[in-house]
Amino acid sequence: MELQFSQTWYWFLAMAVVSYLVGCFNFALLISKIKHRDVRKMGSGNPGTMNMSRQFGLKIGALTLFLDMIKGGLPLLIAYFLFLGYTFAGTNVLVSDLARYVCGVSVIIGHIYPVTMRFHGGKGIASTLGMFAFALCCEAWWMIFLVLGVLVLTLFYIWASEWGSMGSLLGVSLLACVQGVVFALRYAGEMTNGFVVAIFLLLVLDCLLTWFAHRKNILALLAGEEHHTSVKKLSHGKKEA
Repeated sequence: MELQFSQTWYWFLAMAVVSYLVGCFNFALLISKIKHRDVRKMGSGNPGTMNMSRQFGLKIGALTLFLDMIKGGLPLLIAYFLFLGYTFAGTNVLVSDLARYVCGVSVIIGHIYPVTMRFHGGKGIASTLGMFAFALCCEAWWMIFLVLGVLVLTLFYIWASEWGSMGSLLGVSLLACVQGVVFALRYAGEMTNGFVVAIFLLLVLDCLLTWFAHRKNILALLAGEEHHTSVKKLSHGKKEA
């Protein structure tokens, strides 16, 4: 079935707004409040997985990671099934391809720049990992093994190097490249189509958002001042300062 974008654009706007508001909900802050603390006043001050792991231990960090991944992927999944089987009129471009990344990137923007926290949120890694995990698994069921492989490689890199931020950024970027290759193969004959260009711009935007959110970490890493994240210590219940 075909859809005219001119007649359905408001659906994309509504999905973007709702997804942004979903992204504004911060699980790290909620969990720390339940523990009668405020993660924004602890450690790096970042309400995200890494800081939660350092301050409350690996189990709480893992819970934060899981919840943020679900947050990043669920709106995308709903959009995918809502437009499954539709193409934009006069093209072979799947509406679900654009819709899911409109939702996914909107969630990430909400997580990093939440209106509920004066636009100072987390750095978006966990939610972005969830976004790509759900998005790639929509492509084919076996993609789940590829996603798990990337996650394992990311965790191994962090464990071996103790550079949590860089390991996370590399994991996100690798998943973005995988999705980019899938789209490049699917739309090889329509790469100049406006909808296809928009899809690729959303992929690039997501990477730019996460890398920009980690700009201080990158500068600290280049200066040799980046805070090390020892998975070994965290796994033994030792909290980092």
